[in-house]
Amino acid sequence: MDQQQNSDLFFMQLAISEAKKALDKREVPIGAVIVCRERVVGRGHNLVETLGDATAHAEMQAITAATSTLGGKYLKECTLYVTVEPCVMCAGALAWSQIGRIVYGAADPKRGCLRFGRELLHPKTELIGGVMAEECSALMEDFFADLRK
Repeated sequence: MDQQQNSDLFFMQLAISEAKKALDKREVPIGAVIVCRERVVGRGHNLVETLGDATAHAEMQAITAATSTLGGKYLKECTLYVTVEPCVMCAGALAWSQIGRIVYGAADPKRGCLRFGRELLHPKTELIGGVMAEECSALMEDFFADLRK
C-alpha cells in the first residue's frame, strides 16, 4: 500500500467518525472531512434534521468550515473524504469550490451524483470511490434497517 492509500484510509476513518456523530443525533450517518496538505481544514456531518435544513449535508458543512479556515472560496489543493457518494447538490457546491480531489466510501446509485454523470464535478477534480466502502455502507444499511423496525 502506498502513502496516498494510507492517507486515504486514515482520513476516511475520520469521515466515518463524523458519520457516527450524525448517527448519534439520529441523522442519516454521512460524514465528511476536507484535508489540505495532510491537515484537516474542515469537517462536518449531516445536520438536516437538527437544523431543519435540507441543505445541511455533511459535505456542505465541511466546505463551509474549510473555506472559513483557508480564507477563500476555492479548494483546489484540497481533498474531500466523504462516507457516501455526494448528491447532485453537493456535487454542484464541490464543483464551484473547484475541489482538487474527492474520495468517497459507499456508492449511492439512487441519489448519487454519478447517476447523472461525472460532468457535474469540476473537470480537474480527481474522483476515487470505494474507499472503506463496506464500513460506510454498513452505517447506512444499519441506520435504515433501524428506521423500518
